[in-house]
Amino acid sequence: MAIFRSSRLSFLVLGFALASVAATSSAQTVGYNTRTGDVWVDTRLVEINDYGRRHRDPFIDEMHGHYGAPRPLLVELLDRRGWAPGDVYFACAMAHALGIPCLDVVREYDRAPGQGWGAVAKRLGIKPGSDAFHALKRGQVDTYGRWGHTVVIDRPVRVDWSTSGPRRGKAGEGKAGKGPQRDSAGSGPGYQGKRGDAGKAAGQGDKGNGGRGNKGKDRGNNGRGG
Repeated sequence: MAIFRSSRLSFLVLGFALASVAATSSAQTVGYNTRTGDVWVDTRLVEINDYGRRHRDPFIDEMHGHYGAPRPLLVELLDRRGWAPGDVYFACAMAHALGIPCLDVVREYDRAPGQGWGAVAKRLGIKPGSDAFHALKRGQVDTYGRWGHTVVIDRPVRVDWSTSGPRRGKAGEGKAGKGPQRDSAGSGPGYQGKRGDAGKAAGQGDKGNGGRGNKGKDRGNNGRGG
């Protein structure tokens, strides 16, 4: 009986040790630290991270087309360095708000990767309540809008991309083929943007063919009548 208890205790100690190592590893890995000092922003970053994992190409399109991040940098951060999409987004969103290259913010993060984005933002002069921080929030609202969902700053809301994928619902219907929204749609799976473009093209083709056909018919009738 004593041997059994000793073995069970050993397994428990081993389990706690492994859990401690895993927790330490997670804390040191980009993607597990979203402490910005603002609950609403942190919630959006978790959701943006999920969006980026599920819809990689549209995510990269958004970061490149609307935040000015170079595609090679985005691919390097996501693939070679293993950054989470939420961290890539916040780095480039801060850079956009400050008018500096995204790479500058990445380097600032690398100076002390375990401190979290809140510390990085403060070192860059972005503090909760400041104009720059409000600009970050507005940027998140705009990004969600391009992805087909409406969020309001500081209003509690949850967006589950596994059930409400991008560009579904009223926010995305009928707009997928217009201007900047077509750029942000990208070529990810399940997008209505392509179907919107195809429908538009088909409509134009039908209109053009119909017009040409009617004119040809009229000319033919006129010829026979003469």
